[in-house]
This record gives sequence, structure tokens and C-alpha cells, in this order.
Amino acid sequence: MNKNIRIATFLAALAMPLPAIAAPIHAIMYKNPSCSCCETYAGYLEKNGFEVEMKPSNDLTQISTAAGVPEQLQACHTIKVDGYVIDGFVPVGIVKKMLDERPAIAGISLPGMPMGSPGMGGTKTEPFTVYAFTTDGKAPTVYAVE
Repeated sequence: MNKNIRIATFLAALAMPLPAIAAPIHAIMYKNPSCSCCETYAGYLEKNGFEVEMKPSNDLTQISTAAGVPEQLQACHTIKVDGYVIDGFVPVGIVKKMLDERPAIAGISLPGMPMGSPGMGGTKTEPFTVYAFTTDGKAPTVYAVE
């Protein structure tokens, strides 16, 4: 009887649907053509469930401004993902938090290329302050600190 229970349990497990493999989150990265740290950040995102399409551009300031990124928050790349904009080396946990929460913002930015942030070398020496911005002219606000 014990053998029959094991067989039934095994067969029941086989009949259960396998969990769906999550599709990668598609992102488009507009980057300065001469910036290699952007490629490192794209690799970091890809290791964390994103599919990053690279678009080198010499018009990055224009692209960032058109996407609503305030001048003081612009970085060496601008990413468009699922209706949002990301500038700078924002940790993936904060990016996924934004995508899950769906706040009424245009996007987020980690300005200044801080050491130890994803895409940059070195050791993290201070908390990363990630700012949220909108396109209605309001001042950026702190979205998360990591």
C-alpha cells in the first residue's frame, strides 16, 4: 500500500502544471556611444530578468529631456521600460518595485554615477537616493533609498 501511495503522489505531481517561466522585461536603453559603464548596467539588468535593447545615440540630452527627465537627474543613459523612464544606475530591486507599484510618475533616476552602484565599479560608500520625477513641472521627490 505504501508503494501505491508513493506512485499516486508521483503521478499527481506530474499532472500539476509547471510554473510558467517569466518572460524577460523588455527595455530600450539609449546610451552615449562611448560609455562602457552603460553596457555593464545593461548586463546587470539582463542577469535580473530584463531584455535590454541598446540604442547608441549622440542626442542623449534631447532623448532624456523629451522623456521628462529633469536636467539635474540626467545620466549617461536613458531607459524606457513598460511606460516608465529610468536614468542612471538604479538598483534592479527599485526598478522592479516601480514596475510593480505603478506609481503616477514619469520615471526614476539615480543621479551622479555613485561608486558601487550597478554598472559602476568600486565599493558603495553611501546610501543611494533614487528620485521620482513627473512631467508636470513639479520638483523631483525621493522615491527610494538603498
